[in-house]
Amino acid sequence: MVKRKSMTKTGTAKNIVDKIKSILETIRLSLQMDGGDVHFINFDKKSGVLKVELMGHCAHCPMSAITLKQGIEAEIMRAVKEVKEVKAV
Repeated sequence: MVKRKSMTKTGTAKNIVDKIKSILETIRLSLQMDGGDVHFINFDKKSGVLKVELMGHCAHCPMSAITLKQGIEAEIMRAVKEVKEVKAV
């Protein structure tokens, strides 16, 4: 008989974080072409809040709020239903 591991909260959260990080990697390429970047900080599964850090030109750009909400947040929320909001820290 094969023993199966049950899915734990940590395992589920880890899968979500892995998916978020994968999507962020594709977004980073576009941001890096303009001298910016985005880094994963953390994801709170209970609240659905993803925290990221905008780097380079994105950190001080007047358009960073639009990049965050209409670009990063929209893309991640489309692919990861657990994410309810993306915040820059």
